[in-house]
Amino acid sequence: MKFIFTRDTWQEIFGTIRKNKLRTAITIIGVFWGILLFVGLQGAAKGMENGFDYTFKDLATNSIFLWGQQTGMPYGGYNRNRGIQLELSDTYRIANQVEGVQFVVPRNAKGIFGGAAPLVVNDMKSGNYKVFGDYPIIDNVSRKKLRKGRFLNQKDIQDNRKICVIGERIEKELFKKDENPVGKYIKISNIYFQVVGVYKRNNTDFFEGDNSIFIPFTTFKKVFNTGNRIGWMVIAGYPAEDIVAIEEKTKELLKRRYTVHPNDERAFGAANFGEMFGKVTGFVKGLKFTALIVGIATILAGVIAIGNILLITVKERTKEIGIRRALGAKPSEIRGQIILESVFLTLVAGLLGMTVGGLSLSVLNNVAKTWDDIPFMNPTVSLQYIGFAIAIMVILGTLIGLIPAQRAVSIRPIEALREE
Repeated sequence: MKFIFTRDTWQEIFGTIRKNKLRTAITIIGVFWGILLFVGLQGAAKGMENGFDYTFKDLATNSIFLWGQQTGMPYGGYNRNRGIQLELSDTYRIANQVEGVQFVVPRNAKGIFGGAAPLVVNDMKSGNYKVFGDYPIIDNVSRKKLRKGRFLNQKDIQDNRKICVIGERIEKELFKKDENPVGKYIKISNIYFQVVGVYKRNNTDFFEGDNSIFIPFTTFKKVFNTGNRIGWMVIAGYPAEDIVAIEEKTKELLKRRYTVHPNDERAFGAANFGEMFGKVTGFVKGLKFTALIVGIATILAGVIAIGNILLITVKERTKEIGIRRALGAKPSEIRGQIILESVFLTLVAGLLGMTVGGLSLSVLNNVAKTWDDIPFMNPTVSLQYIGFAIAIMVILGTLIGLIPAQRAVSIRPIEALREE
C-alpha cells in the first residue's frame, strides 16, 4: 500500500489525466450526474418530508373526524334512510370503551355543511361568519396560531362565558385598522360576546379558515339550543395505536348504540387523518427509495464508463507497462495504480456531484420559501446517506478498476516491448 503515498504514482495518474483531458472529463460525467441525481432527489424528498411535518405539526395526525349520516340498510325494525344524530354521551362511551383512544372532542357549528352562518355585528359593520362551539382540548387537535389574546380555557366552559376567539379576517372586516379587538364586544345572533383572542390562518384548518369564531361548547349549547346533540366528534388515538382499527371499533360501538346493521357503511361518515397522513409519509418514503435506486444505478453506469476508459488507457500504455515490468515493477504495483486511478476518478466525480447537488438544494430551499401552498422546506441529505454514497463509489471504483488492472498485469513484458 506504500505506492499510494509515493509521488511517482500520483505523477503518473495526473500525467495520464492531462494527456486525455477531454476523455477524462466525459468519463467522469456519468458518476457526477449519478451523485447529483442521488443528492438532488434525496434532498428533495427530505424537503417534502420536512414540509409535511411542519404543515401537520399542529395537527393530531392520528385522529378521526366522525359524524352521523343516514342508514343505508333496514335493521331492527327501522327503515333505511333513518338519520343518525350523535349525542354528547357518545363521546364518553367511546373514550371509556374503545381501546387506544387518547381523547374525544365533541364539536358543534353554525354556518357549515349547508347551514346558515350567524350574523355578527360590531358597531356599523356586520357579516355572516361560521361559529364553532368547542372545548379547549380542540387546540390539541388543530392548534390555533394566536396573533393576540388567548384561546378558550376550562373556566370558560364551566362558567358558560360569553367570550369568543375570532379569525384575523373577521378582525380586518369588523374592526378599524389600528383597533385592538381583544376586550371589545361583538354581537353574535344578537347576543354580546367579548373577544378574548385573534388567530391567524393555519394550513391545517380544513373548513375553519380565518373567518370563523370559536365560543365555549357549553355557551354554544345554550345560545343555539342544541341540547345534547353534537355535529361531529374528533377522536384522537395514542401515537402508537392503529387509528384505522380505532375507527372500526368506534363504528361498531355506535352501530350497536343506534341499532344500525353491522354491515351498514352509510350510517356514519369519517375522515381518517391518520390513514391519510400515513399515505403521505408512505409516498415520501417511496420517493426516497426511488431516489436511492436511481442514484445507485446512475453511479454504477458512470463507474462502468470509467472502467471502459481505463481499459482503453491500458491498451494505449501497453509499451509503458511492459517497460516497467521489465525494470522490475511488481504486478501488485501495476494493479494497484490502475485501481487507484479508477477510485480517484470516481471520487473526484462524486465529490463534484455532491458539491453541485448541495448548491442546487440551497438554491431550491431559497426558492421554496416563496411557495405558500407547497409543503417544502430545508431539503438536506443526511451524513448517513453521504457516507453511504462515498462507500458505494469507493467499492464500485475498486471493483471496476480490477478489470483494466488485471488486463495490465496480464501483459507479458516481452510482448509489450515487441509492440511499436
